[in-house]
Amino acid sequence: RPTPACVLGIDLGTTSVKAALLVGAEQGQVVAESCSRETQANTSSLEAGSQGMEQNVRRIIRALNECLAALPQQQLQRVTHIGISGQMHGIVFWKRDNGCKWMECGTGSAFEPEEVSHLITWQDSRCSPTFLSSLPLPQSHISLATGFGCATVYWYLKKSPDFLKPYDAAGTIHDYVVAMLCDLKKPVMSVQNAASWGYFNSRNKSWNTDILKKSGFPVHLLPEVGDPGSIAGSTVCAWHGIPKGAKVGVALGDFQCSVYSCLTERTDAVLNISTSAQLTISMPPGFQPPETPDPSSAVTYFPYFNGDYLAVAASLNGGNVLATFVDMVARWTEELGLQVQESTIYTKIIKAALAQNDSKLSIHPTVFGERHLPQQLASVTNIAVSDLSLGHVTRALCRGVVENLCSMLPVQHLMETGVRRVLGSGSALARNEVLRQEVERIFPFPVVYGKDVDAAVGAAMVM
Repeated sequence: RPTPACVLGIDLGTTSVKAALLVGAEQGQVVAESCSRETQANTSSLEAGSQGMEQNVRRIIRALNECLAALPQQQLQRVTHIGISGQMHGIVFWKRDNGCKWMECGTGSAFEPEEVSHLITWQDSRCSPTFLSSLPLPQSHISLATGFGCATVYWYLKKSPDFLKPYDAAGTIHDYVVAMLCDLKKPVMSVQNAASWGYFNSRNKSWNTDILKKSGFPVHLLPEVGDPGSIAGSTVCAWHGIPKGAKVGVALGDFQCSVYSCLTERTDAVLNISTSAQLTISMPPGFQPPETPDPSSAVTYFPYFNGDYLAVAASLNGGNVLATFVDMVARWTEELGLQVQESTIYTKIIKAALAQNDSKLSIHPTVFGERHLPQQLASVTNIAVSDLSLGHVTRALCRGVVENLCSMLPVQHLMETGVRRVLGSGSALARNEVLRQEVERIFPFPVVYGKDVDAAVGAAMVM
């Protein structure tokens, strides 16, 4: 029998790059190998200062190369299709003819970024509510928010126009990788990523070009748009041993791919907690979102696959809240003249929380605000002397993250729409037993957990 073909799935996340190799088996596609590498890519923003949230693209691609180098060469040589997902909303700029250079490495050819900007991520907060209200009203079912690609372009246009001059292409970080692999002269973006940028009409699958042109927006930077699941091109080099000519799909939203990796029944709800957090249910076939958004609504409709939509409570506060808490404890410890690794702190606070079954503390953990309530910050109430241990605080914090999501898409609504099961996915949920305990305490449904590489697996399954 011929050796079965492999499909490679890649997810370019906020904190790590993940890769999964899928092979065909009697029970369908199975994960043969997977790998994850932290990017450690966060960097300071020259133009936006403390309001900026940027990542170094070279570090992201280095983590990607390390990930692929760790996978078995024998299987990479059998890859026929590549599916790529990544963090939505964000934007990176590059020069089309000089976006990367290809070079030989130990496992074949690899590319390194050349004339490429930092990635301005979905967490970027340089666009204040006042600034956003000064922009033209989009013709879209999604409210414009800070961190959205088009909003960031407007910010540069008004605050630092010289920044844009060297670049003639833009996309999400995963659009950039697809463009480099296939040597695309104009990047192609999926409907999923385009909707996450703002100024995109999902009904007719087109940018609000007329609105944008009138306000001087550099529309030449906007990518072409393709359907999720379509092919963007083929690899132009034998990438880490993957044969030249392997088909590469249009880059997809990481959230949609996480859902795709596990959602099989319309009676399932998917809870994803990674850096951010989402709770979603699928809308009935044929559903179309309203023409205009309700800015105060906590639920957004994300384009999914085959013209379907997901109703999503997309919170800006997930695993990043716990990371912020760990960072705070580390800084306090340092100020007291002691040095403790953040990884050690994380392990110890989870262990302490597991020893506390409950906590009277009530933590509203929205330190990063929410898109529908950008001014809302975090708060702690019900503070009693008996509940001030690290275990009590960590337990209350984990519960707060889950409760915040449920305030956006209430459990009662899930029950009314016929939800019978919750599928849990995402790195924070995979690594944090306390978080899983609180999920099971709050949801009155059976909870089934996926893996840390769900988005990478989903991206491969789409292919």
